[in-house]
Amino acid sequence: MIDKNLFLHDLSIAAILKDEGHYLKEWLDYHLAAGVDHFYLYDNDSTDDTREVVKPYLEAGQVNYFSVPGELAQMPAYNDAVRRFRFATRYLAFLDCDEFLFPKTEQGIAEVVDEVLSANPNAAGLAVNWQVFGSNGQETADYSKGVLERFTRRAPSDWFEPPARATLPVGNIHIKTVANPRFIRYIVNPHYAYYFDGKFAVNTAGGRVTHWGNEPVLADKLVVNHYLTKSKEEFQNKMGRGRTGVDAKIFDTADMSVFDKNDRNDELDEGILNYRSLRADSVKPPAFDAEGYYKALEGNLSRAVHANTPPEFFEDKLETFLTCRALASMLRRLFPNDKRGSEFEEAALQAINRAHVTRLTLAEVMLTLDALPPILALPYPAVEEIRKNCIDFLKQLMTDLRRNSRWEAFVEMNRYLELLMAFGAARHPFK
Repeated sequence: MIDKNLFLHDLSIAAILKDEGHYLKEWLDYHLAAGVDHFYLYDNDSTDDTREVVKPYLEAGQVNYFSVPGELAQMPAYNDAVRRFRFATRYLAFLDCDEFLFPKTEQGIAEVVDEVLSANPNAAGLAVNWQVFGSNGQETADYSKGVLERFTRRAPSDWFEPPARATLPVGNIHIKTVANPRFIRYIVNPHYAYYFDGKFAVNTAGGRVTHWGNEPVLADKLVVNHYLTKSKEEFQNKMGRGRTGVDAKIFDTADMSVFDKNDRNDELDEGILNYRSLRADSVKPPAFDAEGYYKALEGNLSRAVHANTPPEFFEDKLETFLTCRALASMLRRLFPNDKRGSEFEEAALQAINRAHVTRLTLAEVMLTLDALPPILALPYPAVEEIRKNCIDFLKQLMTDLRRNSRWEAFVEMNRYLELLMAFGAARHPFK
């Protein structure tokens, strides 16, 4: 498993917001206590006090805050978080602000994710089932109390209703994702990520999950408490302000059918309140330890720079070396007078090259290609070798894709190849 010390953040959440000012502080504070140490928040045209609520967390270094105006902004926001921060955070969760990740033990969220994903080296994401909470019979909003205190009754753990015709099923079959963002290819659904070939999501029992739902519903180790309805007044307000994602047409109905179907109050469940109390002292103030990062780079790269280091050392380490490169690049930019950033960045590039001659998985090849744009702009000699390696990878990959008639992927890879060839010609016009 990759060294935790190479990341700015251990576990982050990407979320899109729209007028969530009443609920946001509770949601942020809860997840900080549960082991989340950073948030990538995308504000979709909020008109309330969301920005003021976020301000102290922004000043404390716990939040990156972006404005994403316009309709259907959720998928662009999620994919932006993956693209920009895949090497900054070890795990990345994708949640709405009415969803709370709830471990069923005193553990932090990342500890549970570690336990599940470590059992399968190809598991890159954890699919976590919903637990849908109802209104507790509340008609009107009461902002003097938090969501977790006000809504303590939910549907049975395994509740879901199969779809009728073209609609989605209702209930706890839906999942949300906590993933290793380095192996996410893209996101086209708020519930589920698509991974590079050979990588996949699993549920908390280790079984593969291939889409937005997991059946049978699992509620053993980690769940997402989903406060979908809240009170009737709050639900009506939510419908009135519009939705940010691909499920907008499902929820923005003219009647209260969605509320009625999801207003389940069958069972009392105050587990998350007990968990929050137990974890109250677990919030760690953010700290940027530059010397700690330099030490982590040295620990991961010291053997890589020696010519007599055997090839076996570089096997299964491409993710590590690409992460080292990203961290060293950040340190180089932050501390331009400290030569260690440039030295470690060049060492990481050399290690990437040596890893390229080991047996690579397709996921590792795709990760390299996705990481190329900032690498190609660097002045180090190793960059040209990386470019040539990637051209060789693409040619081999395209041969396999052609043989298997995977034409969509073939065209995608051919575009990569054309760009790499053109970049080389532009950089070395007389060769």
